[in-house]
Amino acid sequence: MNLWGWILVACVLAYGWKLVGYLLPAAVLGNPRMSRIAGAMTIGLLASLTVVNATVTGQSIVLDARLGALVAAAVALFLRAPFLVVVIAGAAAAALLRLAGFP
Repeated sequence: MNLWGWILVACVLAYGWKLVGYLLPAAVLGNPRMSRIAGAMTIGLLASLTVVNATVTGQSIVLDARLGALVAAAVALFLRAPFLVVVIAGAAAAALLRLAGFP
């Protein structure tokens, strides 16, 4: 199967998954366990997307200033800094690493 075939299969599966969500009874969706699972899946997907965007360029893994910015932002989040401080810490770390010659 070529690339377009896989894209069509993925589209059909995504639409089917969305349709299943509409067909589920409200009691299932109102279950607290379902809310926790949905929240955990959202956090996991966002975290994986962030790591991939920080470490991959094209088809290869690259360790550059983006990874340093991600680490600085993670430390700021761990210290419970406000969101603006997290963003500034990440940007400052990336700028300092690039100024120091780190790609």
